[in-house]
Amino acid sequence: MPRARPLRESSGKEPNSRHSKRAASLDDSPSARCLSGNLEENPTKRIKLDHQPAPIPSSSINNMYNFAKPNHVDLTNGNGPAVMTKVQKPSFTMAKPVGTANENGPRKIVVKNFRTTPRSDPEKYINGVSAQLDAALSAILADEKLPHSNEELYRGVENLCRQGRAPQLYMSLREKCHEGIKTYIEKPLLAQASTLDDAAMLGAVMGAWETWNSRLKTIRSIYFFLDRSYLLNSPSLPSIEEMGTNEFRGIIFLPQPLRSRILNGVCGLLAADRETQDDEKRRYVLRKAVRMFHALSVYTSSFEPEFLARSSSYFSSWSDQKAESLDLAHYIDESVELIEDELERCSSLGLDSTTQKTIETYLLDLLVDQEDRQKKLLETKGVSQLLKDDKEDTLRRLYSLLDWRESTNLSEKLRVPFEAYISEYGSDIIFDEAREHEMVPRLLAFKSKLDLIWKKCFREHEGLGHSLREAFEAFINKSKRSTMTWGTDNPKPGEMIAKYVNLILEGRMKVSSGHVNATKANNNEDVDMASEDEDAEITKQLDQVLELFRFLHGKAVFEAFYKKALAKRLLLNRSASADAEKSMLTRLASECGAGFTHNLEQMFKDMELAREEVKSYNLMLEERDKRPDIDLTVSVLSSSAWPSYPEITLNIPRNVQQAATLFEEHYKQRHSGRKLEWKHSQAHCQLKAVLPKGVKEFVVSSLQAVILLLFSNPSSNDELSYVQIQAETGLDDIQLKRTLQSLACGQYRVLRKNPKGKEVNTDDTFSVNANFSHPKYRIKINNIQAQETKEENKETHERVAADRHFETQAAIVRIMKGRKTITHANLVVEVINATKSRGVLDQADIKSNIEKLIDKDYMEREERDDGLNVYCYVA
Repeated sequence: MPRARPLRESSGKEPNSRHSKRAASLDDSPSARCLSGNLEENPTKRIKLDHQPAPIPSSSINNMYNFAKPNHVDLTNGNGPAVMTKVQKPSFTMAKPVGTANENGPRKIVVKNFRTTPRSDPEKYINGVSAQLDAALSAILADEKLPHSNEELYRGVENLCRQGRAPQLYMSLREKCHEGIKTYIEKPLLAQASTLDDAAMLGAVMGAWETWNSRLKTIRSIYFFLDRSYLLNSPSLPSIEEMGTNEFRGIIFLPQPLRSRILNGVCGLLAADRETQDDEKRRYVLRKAVRMFHALSVYTSSFEPEFLARSSSYFSSWSDQKAESLDLAHYIDESVELIEDELERCSSLGLDSTTQKTIETYLLDLLVDQEDRQKKLLETKGVSQLLKDDKEDTLRRLYSLLDWRESTNLSEKLRVPFEAYISEYGSDIIFDEAREHEMVPRLLAFKSKLDLIWKKCFREHEGLGHSLREAFEAFINKSKRSTMTWGTDNPKPGEMIAKYVNLILEGRMKVSSGHVNATKANNNEDVDMASEDEDAEITKQLDQVLELFRFLHGKAVFEAFYKKALAKRLLLNRSASADAEKSMLTRLASECGAGFTHNLEQMFKDMELAREEVKSYNLMLEERDKRPDIDLTVSVLSSSAWPSYPEITLNIPRNVQQAATLFEEHYKQRHSGRKLEWKHSQAHCQLKAVLPKGVKEFVVSSLQAVILLLFSNPSSNDELSYVQIQAETGLDDIQLKRTLQSLACGQYRVLRKNPKGKEVNTDDTFSVNANFSHPKYRIKINNIQAQETKEENKETHERVAADRHFETQAAIVRIMKGRKTITHANLVVEVINATKSRGVLDQADIKSNIEKLIDKDYMEREERDDGLNVYCYVA
């Protein structure tokens, strides 16, 4: 800013300089305004005057702040566009005004050598700026160098907007953009259309779109003031970016020649991507195309309908082809892969969520919801094959397809094939005579497999869980009259579960995990750890088999065989763990009630009482000093609680007979009125044998002991014939052959049979095996005693079936006694309900028991005119 010269005071009297009001009449010039501003910003700065100022006329004072001309800065030099002119440095002189009107008035400031800027025509300036902008737009659209700087162009736009020329400026810009797109974008594209395919044409359009966006960005930076001042406050007018997008859409995309080529190009790339998905370059082009459609606001109106229509056609043909050519497993796998690929494609390409949802709907409608597709997916044979082959991934995908839409509840329809498979496969297991001894392990493995499928593949679906339990319960209680059950209708699984529990409690089941070999333990702590691990393994195995036990309706078969097995474990001391035995009783009582385990608990009490009787017997012998040459241990059993055993004829040694008679006398003295029946078939003993190759101790049954003692008599021959042995022992052919086979043809061949062979004949001879040797001193040979014979198995089944008939007849009599008169149909229903806790009865068995009761005069049949079959109770 020019510095003001010192003002000299003119002649005249000095007014009150400090407190007087001063004013200056300034010319409308930049220099004057600068000075005025300087003075206002420093109101306390003093100006030294060389002369006394003259008084200022009142007219001058009144016009001091009255400007006739607008306070504008003229940016032109009178000959065209605005230019910067160098202004001469002004000098200032304070002159004393002429006159004496007001001696104390404000002084007048006179600026010497002040040169004013000559004025020019504003229209010329506006025309010049417009010409500059037109030239710049032409250069931008033609991709040429700008003739002026961006800042100069921006200032020009700003000045035109401030002069009220914004509407004309916007219209001019819009027309230039329209012409530029037509000339520089549309014309080249149309020229290439005949030589390019659809995909290449799409790439050319996307390149043109990128070029136009780049040019539009430059245009917007120059016209930014127009965009943010005028267009922002004009809701009816689009912004510069929107205007450029609209022009490109209207000229390039909306006309049919290019529009169809663009859509065909992008749909062709999508079709190619469905065939091969490993082309990342193609995916990149598709993503750019989708972004272009979004930017042009043609995604919903143009691209999406075309894409969905072609996708629907593709899905329909794909579904028809795959359903006919593929089996269920491959159809499920490829259907799920198709759905996952399509949804991933939608997400990867940036398609709208509505498009993705529509694609998903199309796929489910065509692949799952159609009636013929549901039949294929829920086909019993196909689903059963998947379950049989353990195709967990395919089953998981099948459930995902059916459960994709929760509203359709298609997963519930999977219950039918699931139940059919369980029933079919389970029935094959329980009726497989060749592998009946593997029944329970196979059932446990089958149940474990179904549970795993239900959890992992079917996501613990509640309905399918019910189907699993119901189907398992249905087949495990099926019965069929066959040789497996000796012609009875007893369910076989009850017997096999009881025998499997017996193996566990005897410790004969292979420990799968956690087993520690106690024989290799180095100290007592290791032995305790081994025992704990064995007990834990037994408990785990019992828990598993009880899952099968819970499915049994009639527990009578299980109870009969479990009681027999428990009796042998207690009598032969074969239980692996007393705690496991008690634990099993507790579980059975919890599952079936105290009445079910009453007899089983009595068996344990009898063993305790038997030990007390033996102690009393031994004390009596010590008091009388009549101890025999053998140690006798007797187990007194309650006939009502223990299984019944057949009577056999056996000539026991004289010393054993004497000891037994002595014990019987002692027992009757303590318990008068009781009768003892000796069951020699369940007895066992220990024999000490002196053989040529060492001394051994044999644990044998009473029948084996009687035969072996025949060879201990020095007067006997080296060989005994079958007939001689039978005469000495008194055994029948069945028992004798079975016992001799265990001694001469089994694992431990203490006797030698002549001639050799696996079967015992009546003309065979037997002698002591002088070459017998074994590393163990104590050898158990009485395993045959623990094994069940065919006769025993048949007897047990027949007894259970007979008890079942008696129970049915008792239920019929109770119902008839209460109802007096009842129809046949109602009687059958009530009998089934009354006996269902012991198993579901066959209607044919119920009818046969009704006929038996009629024959016994418990009830009679009454014929009525209405044709109903009515029964009446006979008191």
